[in-house]
Amino acid sequence: MIALIGIGANLGDARENVLDALARLGRQSGCRMVAASSLWRTAPVDASGDDYINAVALIDTDLDAHVLLATLHAIEHAHGRERPYLNAPRTLDLDLLLYGEETIDMPALTVPHPRMHERAFVLAPLLEIAPETIIPGRGLAADFLASVTDQAVVRLDT
Repeated sequence: MIALIGIGANLGDARENVLDALARLGRQSGCRMVAASSLWRTAPVDASGDDYINAVALIDTDLDAHVLLATLHAIEHAHGRERPYLNAPRTLDLDLLLYGEETIDMPALTVPHPRMHERAFVLAPLLEIAPETIIPGRGLAADFLASVTDQAVVRLDT
């Protein structure tokens, strides 16, 4: 199953945390890294704190969506992720954006990620590695980029 993972951090060494998350995803049993975006610097959206470092990974996985989500949470936990309040600054945030063409609506997991089409920090890196991505129930991801031009995103040199 092809899955897209959104990665972000704005506490500690955010750049290194995002790079480490990409490396861990590539080494994860049941996952194969297909593509990883550049790193992008973005201002917080609906949150506070320093700018974020963001990326998107495209993986091929044998893991069930819930097992994959638990794996993402374990990687976050390894980086000291805490959830003191909604949208708190974070050492690492991993979001399951898409899981194939599946639509999942459960208390612990919603796929496609419900706000991915509203976030430049998701769309810019996503479109860099998978420009033809279709968001189930919404349409072509590229069609949403024009609606988030007010959200500053800057691709970083690696």
